[in-house]
Amino acid sequence: MTVESTAAPKPRRSAGSKAGTTGSKRAAGTPRAKKSAEPQLVQLLTPEGKRVKNAEFDKYVAGITPDELRGLYRDMVLTRRFDAEATALQRQGELGLWASLLGQEAAQIGSGRALNDDDYVFPTYREHGVAWCRGVDPTNLLGMFRGVNNGGWDPNGNNFHLYTIVIGSQTLHATGYAMGVAKDGADSAVIAYFGDGASSQGDVAEAFTFSAVYNAPVVFFCQNNQWAISEPTEKQSRVPLYQRAQGFGFPGVRVDGNDVLASLAVTKWALERARNGEGPTLVEAYTYRMGAHTTSDDPTRYRHDDERAAWEAKDPILRLRRHLEAAHHADEAFFAELEAESEALGKRVREAVRAMPDPDHFAIFENVYADGHALVDEERAQFAAYQASFTDVEGV
Repeated sequence: MTVESTAAPKPRRSAGSKAGTTGSKRAAGTPRAKKSAEPQLVQLLTPEGKRVKNAEFDKYVAGITPDELRGLYRDMVLTRRFDAEATALQRQGELGLWASLLGQEAAQIGSGRALNDDDYVFPTYREHGVAWCRGVDPTNLLGMFRGVNNGGWDPNGNNFHLYTIVIGSQTLHATGYAMGVAKDGADSAVIAYFGDGASSQGDVAEAFTFSAVYNAPVVFFCQNNQWAISEPTEKQSRVPLYQRAQGFGFPGVRVDGNDVLASLAVTKWALERARNGEGPTLVEAYTYRMGAHTTSDDPTRYRHDDERAAWEAKDPILRLRRHLEAAHHADEAFFAELEAESEALGKRVREAVRAMPDPDHFAIFENVYADGHALVDEERAQFAAYQASFTDVEGV
């Protein structure tokens, strides 16, 4: 993967200027303005749904069938429907918080479907589409946000780690796991998801360093949705995020994160590198968070509606639908059936959340240590005494 240099080009001399000078005066020590090239962007489907060729990445999706394309579309539609239902449930007081993926479906479904079963995923707290691809029941994602469990699924059952709230720490976990995979001699790969805001965290830089030095089989998948809560990307980095990989000694690539085919192809390429012992890769999925950062956020306070409107024109689901229709790979019956399926999913999620039992008050003390611990036993006893102190009050 060739990444262009970020060095400033040499300024041209203006006509009639003296040797070694330019045609305009500058104050001493004032740097010349940089005229950087437009960042490279891997795209296989235009916003209008037109298939475009790419010599380097076409081979990774060359054998994709109409049925598989419909499957990618189904994945994105159902993920968006689940996400919308979760947002509504939070607004109704059924969840404490929710982090929407609205607008990022293609990046997540494309990368998620690129994984092999034995690959391992380290997500943040927004990878609902990747969880769907890994076979995690959507209702299990909601227990933590309802406050009834600490995750809701067995990470080893789907090779999908629990959601990570601490920003950026999962990249270190992924790097350590990948180093272990390499030492075990396995040919599987590891992928770590994080956002553009997390790219400014020290944990991410440390993960880049360790993965490069130890040639770890890990893919760093950065979903650049343009906003780290209310901070735009241009206030976080002087260069496109994918170019940061150069300083750590491994390749980086920017992919159109609203293009599910390109996201699939680029992630397959990066995972292939990892499995072949070629070390880490940074994938920057250039996309947009069409909703709020979380349901506690109000994006109207820091960004304009016309910005969202411009990105809505690049909607990942509409893009693939246009392609399916133009290629005659899907008819109205398919879309109608999928609409009914999505409504059924919303109903199932709604009913499952409202039926979740209250958690066992003592569950927090379980599985802290594999073989138990005297201090945990002491804390459990103290908590039991505290709970018992309310008995008389309740009986009054």
